[in-house]
Amino acid sequence: MSKRLSPLQSRVLQRLAGMQPPWTLTGGAALAGFHLGHRSTRDLDLFWHGQGTVVEVRREVVARLAADGLVVVELRSTPSFCSLQVRDGAHSVVVDLVAEPVATIEPPVQEQVGGVSIAVDSRHEILVNKLCALLHRSEVRDLFDIAALVAAGGDLERALSDAPRKDGGFSALTLGWSLSNWQIADAVRASGLQAHIDEIEAFRRVLLERAAGPRP
Repeated sequence: MSKRLSPLQSRVLQRLAGMQPPWTLTGGAALAGFHLGHRSTRDLDLFWHGQGTVVEVRREVVARLAADGLVVVELRSTPSFCSLQVRDGAHSVVVDLVAEPVATIEPPVQEQVGGVSIAVDSRHEILVNKLCALLHRSEVRDLFDIAALVAAGGDLERALSDAPRKDGGFSALTLGWSLSNWQIADAVRASGLQAHIDEIEAFRRVLLERAAGPRP
């Protein structure tokens, strides 16, 4: 059973379950809904691992959701990425469809939502992905999620070692340089996570120390 997904988010996941090729739920929704429940999220990130395009699956996604009475609006689209706004009247959710040709570090786990089974990226897979994302987009929610994963027992050293397998441009030293130049207070205020500013700043210092340390 999901922890902090909205009824609409759960409905979308149920309607899209069983697609071929299969997708995997990842990112903030996987953490909020199944692993940690530490925050809510307005998005659903669906990854098609081992695929180079989402052109065909996009059509099936739109058809399935429309058949269920949902309104679907395309926000942005490329061959490997599509962002959809899905509405049921008063509520909406952004559903991102992503082709991910890079192999996973770990296989996904199976979780239940509304009586159907879906694939969800493991905590370690998400931790690695969040480290890679943090290098490129400096998003406070990524840092907050990494801190929550580590606090829940995630292996930060292993994730830092695994990250170059997902992103050839990743290095711990480059991540440390990026973090050291981040105006964290302004970013936290803009993200709506002001209540967590002390823990986010404290974890940034921890991550800076780990990133500067020797890698095996």
